[in-house]
This record gives sequence, C-alpha cells and structure tokens, in this order.
Amino acid sequence: MKLEKLIQECCKQKITAQAEVYQIFSDKLFAVCLKYSRNYQDAEDTLQDSFITIFDKINQYKNKGSFEGWLKRITINTALQKYREKSPLQIVKEYDDEQEETDLDLENTTVNVDVLLKFIQELPDRYRLVFNLYVLDNFSHKEIAKMLDISEGTSKSNLSRARKILKDKLEIYQKKAQKA
Repeated sequence: MKLEKLIQECCKQKITAQAEVYQIFSDKLFAVCLKYSRNYQDAEDTLQDSFITIFDKINQYKNKGSFEGWLKRITINTALQKYREKSPLQIVKEYDDEQEETDLDLENTTVNVDVLLKFIQELPDRYRLVFNLYVLDNFSHKEIAKMLDISEGTSKSNLSRARKILKDKLEIYQKKAQKA
C-alpha cells in the first residue's frame, strides 16, 4: 500500500494500516529511542509511547516534509518529555569563558557501534540529550536550548562535557583492546 494511502487509513483508525506503519518504521524509530534512553527497556517504552502519540496525531500530518522526519520528531519529543517527567534536567552552571572544544571523531573510530551506544547511554541525562540532539540529529544549539529550556551556552557546555567524557571512555576502551 502506498504511504499516502496508509496515512489516510491511519487517520480513520484502521488497525491494519497502523500495523503496517509500525512494521515499516519501528526499527528506525527504535534506533532513535535507543540513542535517547538509558537502556533497552526505556527505549521500548519510549517507542510504544511514541506510536501512541503518532496514531493520536496522525491527522495533523499535512504531507509537508517527509513522513519519516515527522515520525522522528515525535519520537524525539516523546523521549525528551519522558525525561522531563521522570526528573527535571539538572542545569549545569554556564561558564562565561569559551568551552574547550574536545576533538571526538566518531566516524573514524574502530569501536563497535554497540559499545559506542553503550557509552552514549551512560552519559548523564543532560549531556546525552544535548549530544544526541546536536551530533546525531543535527539540531542547532538554539533549537536545543528551546527544546530543553536551557540557554545556548548551557547547551554548548553540556556538549563539550559529553564529548570529553566519551573521548575519555573511548581512549580507555581502545587501550584495553590493544592489550588484549
């Protein structure tokens, strides 16, 4: 069934169409959920909540932009909302001086993707959210600040700290791998 027809059927609350949309997009959206979650179970919960919201609001999709992008945005917002409800984000004190830019080259690392995902999931919530939004999902610091209700400087500071933590973990991991 064509995507437009599927969306129309989902607007009519047709369960077979909803199941097909889930089948098509659940793996990609689950990957998004994993990036924003502490663990696999949290990611599953976020995915389920995301699809509830998606099917609740699917009639608001107006065929402007990609449907997958719309789904991804809802999934990210659902993940962020879960963290706001669970515990308020702790704002890191913003420093006036420029944050030292930590050089973190994820594209040329030899670390397994699962190990890298584990390291990202271990980041403190505020760092993980900013890191994912900026590095993996290409949001600007201005957009992140608005989404998380923080200043742009805090977003930059949190990103810098996240990169430093990840760089340190990757260096330790790679040294252990070389010794083995």
